[in-house]
Amino acid sequence: MSTSNKVEGLEPLAERLRARISQQGPVTFRDWMAAALYDERDGYYCRADRIPQGRAGDYRTAPETSPLFAATFAFYFSKLFADLKWPPCLTIFESGAGNGEFAHGVLTSLGKDSPEVFAVINYVIDEVSPAARHRAAERLADFSDRVTFRRLVDIDQPAAAGIVFSNEVIDAFPVHRVIKRDSNLRELCVALNQNSDFVWLQCDLEESVAEYCERAGINLSEGQIAEINLDAEQFVARAAGLLDRGYVVTVDYGAERNDLLSDPNRHQGTLRSFRRHQLIDDVLAAPGEQDLTTTIDWTQIEETGDRFGLRTLRLEQLDQFLLGQGLISLLMEMTTSTRDSAEALRLTTSSRELILPTGLAASFQVCVQERVAT
Repeated sequence: MSTSNKVEGLEPLAERLRARISQQGPVTFRDWMAAALYDERDGYYCRADRIPQGRAGDYRTAPETSPLFAATFAFYFSKLFADLKWPPCLTIFESGAGNGEFAHGVLTSLGKDSPEVFAVINYVIDEVSPAARHRAAERLADFSDRVTFRRLVDIDQPAAAGIVFSNEVIDAFPVHRVIKRDSNLRELCVALNQNSDFVWLQCDLEESVAEYCERAGINLSEGQIAEINLDAEQFVARAAGLLDRGYVVTVDYGAERNDLLSDPNRHQGTLRSFRRHQLIDDVLAAPGEQDLTTTIDWTQIEETGDRFGLRTLRLEQLDQFLLGQGLISLLMEMTTSTRDSAEALRLTTSSRELILPTGLAASFQVCVQERVAT
């Protein structure tokens, strides 16, 4: 393991996980993944020495790929504001805001193109990483009068009108992994071998996992593996509870449940790991050093929304959504309004990732759910 996150007198994350398993026995992969990604000191998303996104990181996200992503969503948010009958205040909750790239783009675009919306915006950012929160606060300094940083779980009063937005958040929630062996579902836990390497071990299902599998009708073939993302349900329930009326807008990569479970290419599940934009074979190799992600179950998101008062309005491919919300017109406006030819070229080039069939956005979907006041 890299020694970059070692602190004198404190054990690295991998050693702490080994000690935990040695003392307490195998842990669920959900608990192992939660530590690998969100340990307060050494978790992948919480480490102060790492910026995971972008060219120098391990993966790319749409907001830093092109400013057109945030500008197009700002235009969409202004339309949702009108659909809400122009409320006196609109709260935008963003979960997993990273360095504030999306928030900055949305607020800048609203201030320029929709001043009537900008005037009533409160923007609430939930970001788990202290380092990312600090960078976001610096980036959003010009909007400090309308931006606050709060964990969504700490908000106990719903907004009268609002939008809950997330981009590539649910795919990074820690998951349970189940496998079918001898006609029974078993949970894949993490143990240690004689060399103290992390290895998979089959265990009995946790009660919450067994209950979900029964409720969702999870039916696997022999040897098939699937991920169970219980945190996704908690997130959707929490998002619904943040609003008296409004919308939950989720951007991520996923598939309907039947497609996930019937795809022969996903027979071993969808868990994967990335480092320096390269797929890593051993997902257990270096906790805290590499990204871990799974493909989300859109059927689960819609079903959970139904239980908590959300009605699905649309679920569509991200590139088609952006085109339908006027990305091309925004591109033309932005390129013609700039006097910097290099910037105009960058805008045009970056837009390809959002509109071409081979671009980044073609692999993602947008789910919009409505919370109607009762």
